[in-house]
Amino acid sequence: MTPSGVSNEGKRLRDKVGGRTPGRMTRLIAAVGVSAALAVTAACSTTNDSSSSGGSSSDGAKKVTLQLQWFKQGQFAGYIAAVNKGFYKEEGLDVTLKDGGTDIVPQTVLAQGQADYAVAWVPKALQSREQGAKITEIAQIYQKSGTTQISFKDKNIDSVGAFKGKKIGNWGYGNEFELFAGMTKAGLNPAKDVDLVQQQFDMNAFLNGDIDAAQAMTYNEYAQVLEAKNPKTGKLYQPSDLNVINWQDEGVGMLQDALWANSDKLSSDKGYQDQTVKFLIGSLKGWIYCRDHVRECRDMTVAAGSKLGASHQLWQVNEVNKLIWPSPAAGIGTIDQAAWDQTVKISMDTKNQDGKTVLTKAPDADAKNTTYITQAQDELRKEGVDLVGSSYQPISVTLNAGGN
Repeated sequence: MTPSGVSNEGKRLRDKVGGRTPGRMTRLIAAVGVSAALAVTAACSTTNDSSSSGGSSSDGAKKVTLQLQWFKQGQFAGYIAAVNKGFYKEEGLDVTLKDGGTDIVPQTVLAQGQADYAVAWVPKALQSREQGAKITEIAQIYQKSGTTQISFKDKNIDSVGAFKGKKIGNWGYGNEFELFAGMTKAGLNPAKDVDLVQQQFDMNAFLNGDIDAAQAMTYNEYAQVLEAKNPKTGKLYQPSDLNVINWQDEGVGMLQDALWANSDKLSSDKGYQDQTVKFLIGSLKGWIYCRDHVRECRDMTVAAGSKLGASHQLWQVNEVNKLIWPSPAAGIGTIDQAAWDQTVKISMDTKNQDGKTVLTKAPDADAKNTTYITQAQDELRKEGVDLVGSSYQPISVTLNAGGN
């Protein structure tokens, strides 16, 4: 721990993403155009591998590349497990997981042919599609939003309405629209009623008191706070020290981690179509394995190169599972129409402080395709695989200082 109460792990994370502890800004610059998307990608995340797919490995498996949204961490544990446990190999695929980063936009990598598939948040991927990226959602892995706004209890921010006059942090670059939708729903004008503060992809500014209410994913930044020492007590912060506003609970949750494929290949390439089903079968098996083997998936994630610590990764895999399980009746990967419609509506109707929306029109019918996830689910049902996890229960996780 440093004298300011920021964990060493927090500093390392800040350094990994190339950030600095942010100062206060009078206005958050959060352009939503292509240039902004190319500048920074979604929060939530391993080392960049510039290799592209193609050809076969020495054992005859087809080489396939999945572009991740961030660095390897529990957020992507299912894909890591699918590689490590051989689920992709069982389908004849040799899958490489490409790390994301602050300057990598997964859907752009996919659209440019530098990956076969990509993990991306739905609203940002739809925005890229509206701007010309030929990508199609093929499976919705996360069924709930993991985005929250957190504050210390002494700030008395126990509702969205209490944001008024406060310093409200967010990442911007397309990550802010649940926050803006929540404020609009509560009757606040985001451009006038709050003091917007640009937030790095860590919790340093929040811990230093530069932000009253900070954006935090349930599986990552929230845990970073609980891994930091409270200077008043000399012990780690506890959930009881915080007020948490969950955007899913507030009715403005947007669909996040989904799997995307190349639209043109889906429409014309039979080999790619067959490969997509196989890729989805392997991916679903990986996530199902992590549902039932949380600690082993934590170990695989740490071994894959995550620098966030063992207890942090256990927390992350456990919290990500909560966003997936139980899955809809049709099974994991289902694209729920109501959740899709809500995401599209917020993307079209909610304006940021610059008056911009994520989308200017409704996405076309080819923006999502359920053909391949349905085929994958059918194949797994024939094998007797539990695709719903109706009896799923999360485990209890104890966080250690710095996430170690």
